[in-house]
Amino acid sequence: MRNIMNRKTTSAMALSLALGLGACVGGVPTNDTLYSTKQAVVERTHYTFDVQTNGDSLPVSEQQRLLAWFDSMDLRYGDKIAVEDPGYGEGVRDNVAQLAGRYGLLLTDGAPPTEGYISPGQARVVISRTLASVPGCPDWSAKSDANYNNATYPNYGCATNANMAAMVANPEDLVSGQQGTGETVILSSNKAIASYRDQEPTGAGGLTEVGTTED
Repeated sequence: MRNIMNRKTTSAMALSLALGLGACVGGVPTNDTLYSTKQAVVERTHYTFDVQTNGDSLPVSEQQRLLAWFDSMDLRYGDKIAVEDPGYGEGVRDNVAQLAGRYGLLLTDGAPPTEGYISPGQARVVISRTLASVPGCPDWSAKSDANYNNATYPNYGCATNANMAAMVANPEDLVSGQQGTGETVILSSNKAIASYRDQEPTGAGGLTEVGTTED
């Protein structure tokens, strides 16, 4: 009778231990490739600002309002600016282009579709901003070491892809990249190098040789 009781007790302990370990196992990786399932997602948002026109131009007061809006939007590289002007000529577009030029940006041809109507005597300035992010990162859902198929863990690639999405200057480059023109483009860094080379030497390199004078 004692042996039967010991066997029952041992079986119960083994079963409870197996259940306890099973509860700690968690998810098991299922990705059998070397590709990360966490990829960057690029989203584009359009922001609009309606300005009052003065015929075919923008009054100074409206230009100041537009500049204040640009500052509040933290206008930066990668943003695209367009003007939706219902037939008032190129004057409004030229005014907006001059203001955008202060931020190093050019106007794009054609404005994206936006909600609402433009009131008579107004023009709409549209900022299109693209952001990149990696949803679901970090992902530590697979906390188990029971990876019998040697699958790739779901958190694989999170750091690399998230850092790339955060550092890329123009998130649209993650979608299509930059289109080449076939011409050699001289980078602005070359100007700094040329300026450094053209400077007069200073310090020990700038000392002139001192000769002896003859009496």
